Amino acid sequence: MVFGTFVGSLADKYGRKRASITYCITYILSCMTKHSPEYKILMLGRILGGISTSLLFSAFESWLVAEHFKRGFEAQWLSLTFSKAVFLGNGLIAIISGLVANLLADSLSLGPVSPFDTAACVLALGMAIILYTWSENYGDASENRSLLDQFKGAASTIASDEKIALLGAIQSLFEGSMYTFVFLWTPALSPNDEEIPHGFIFATFMLSSMIGSSLASRLLARSSVRAEIYLQLVFLVSGITLLSPIVINLFTTSRGEKGGSMTMAGQLQLFVFCIFEVCVGIFWPSIMKLRSQYVPEESRSTILNFFRIPVNIFVCVVLYNVNAFPITIMFGMCAIFLFMAAVLQKRLMVAA
Repeated sequence: MVFGTFVGSLADKYGRKRASITYCITYILSCMTKHSPEYKILMLGRILGGISTSLLFSAFESWLVAEHFKRGFEAQWLSLTFSKAVFLGNGLIAIISGLVANLLADSLSLGPVSPFDTAACVLALGMAIILYTWSENYGDASENRSLLDQFKGAASTIASDEKIALLGAIQSLFEGSMYTFVFLWTPALSPNDEEIPHGFIFATFMLSSMIGSSLASRLLARSSVRAEIYLQLVFLVSGITLLSPIVINLFTTSRGEKGGSMTMAGQLQLFVFCIFEVCVGIFWPSIMKLRSQYVPEESRSTILNFFRIPVNIFVCVVLYNVNAFPITIMFGMCAIFLFMAAVLQKRLMVAA
């Protein structure tokens, strides 16, 4: 949250290619800190990881959108690129990465640091590709504008354009719920510390997300279908799926045993969570498409990181108070946020 606010401005001012290379360098350094048993060194690694994440979620997308239009490609192609990025990157590559990490750490007994070393090698390869094949592009590269001026300009743009403000609120509400779900699904599926196959479940979630991104690519390919319309349904379905732990908890009596297998209620819950992951797969390429339409080019990276500030605050607050509330209350809160996102999405459709 802290670094992302000005890291995005730096990407707009000094170049998105440079920012993407900086991402590779900072995350390689973050991976290297895992070799130290010193808490301070490990904490430095997490700070570097946080900076890297801010760059990952802004610089790459900003570079792609600018390069796409600079080369005179059709706007419609951009949504197909985003769909493939989610399908292949967030889905397929995530599954393969998990399997490779498991192979290195467990099967080959190379220890928990070995996946980080492998990641550093992959990052170095990525950095070489960026260095030798990408051209540079900028947001507002004017020398007389300080970072503070850029920051103020981005805030002013969000405040003055209802569509951008609505888009930021929708993204924050959905992503906040999604990241909360990330650390709630394990206790939801094993409330009595049942033995559940975490790796298999994660792969199932990623597969569901891939199905969603595939559906999104078909929807976005049709000029008659607008993301502003179908995302309302996506948010409603997402909200209903995150209400399911409350409903299943009310209507099921079967209780698992510590160390036992997943209960029938847990299996039903897993199926509903997979539907949520399909919605996540539809959301990513669709929101990327909307951002390419509404967020201005000159301060794209800055604004994208602005959108992430409330997400990070929300997740920090929830994590800090995670033991203060029952898990059903947390899911209920996420469901309310998703229903709010559906209402704001309807407002965005009207404004557009």
